[in-house]
Amino acid sequence: MEKVTRVLLAEDDKNLGNILKTYLEAKNYPTVLCPDGKVAYEAFKREEFDFCVLDIMMPEMDGFTLAKKIRKIDKEIPILFLSAKAMQEDRIQGFEVGADDYLTKPFSMEELLLRIKAILRRSSNIENDSSKSEFKFGKYTFEYNRQTLSTVDGEQKLTSKEAELLKLLCENMNNVLDRTVALNKIWFDDSYFNARSMDVYVTKLRKYLKGDPNVELINVHGVGFKLVISE
Repeated sequence: MEKVTRVLLAEDDKNLGNILKTYLEAKNYPTVLCPDGKVAYEAFKREEFDFCVLDIMMPEMDGFTLAKKIRKIDKEIPILFLSAKAMQEDRIQGFEVGADDYLTKPFSMEELLLRIKAILRRSSNIENDSSKSEFKFGKYTFEYNRQTLSTVDGEQKLTSKEAELLKLLCENMNNVLDRTVALNKIWFDDSYFNARSMDVYVTKLRKYLKGDPNVELINVHGVGFKLVISE
């Protein structure tokens, strides 16, 4: 029996919110609609959800702030932002706070559904991957299936995209990971926007790995990235 995906929808436009809720529920995605970020955060703490669709410009609490609070509770739940803004900086900020995707208004219901399915498929691929899932390098242990990066000092929980990117880097350790290969495998598209988003995730991984001077995540100009391990 296929798992039902419960959606937390935060949207202050009442008409759009009701349309989205009706559409998602017709597609078998039970949806809780909240009119602002504060109400959505309370709902998230109170109930179990499998996916978040968050408007950015909302009263009481904006979508970016809401996403940060959600990420403190759950590192793994997929988050998709909805926004009337098409500015590149807003999209990058969305990924920096842990979003899995970003959809600019106006959009079609079909595109929203396809993006939700693509994100869920990526998450499912991590759970079902039967290839090597544990990597030890420097002072780190990376467990892909658990989405954790550990040292003797503690454990860092990774998002699904962070885990997928680090796995590709580990599989190509001390060799160049081609940008296009990574983009097509993780984002299913090597567009400029997705490339910028991948740069955000590389920066995050570099921050997680800064505790060991023998481990470097370097840019190979015009080609890709390399996870370099020194003896």
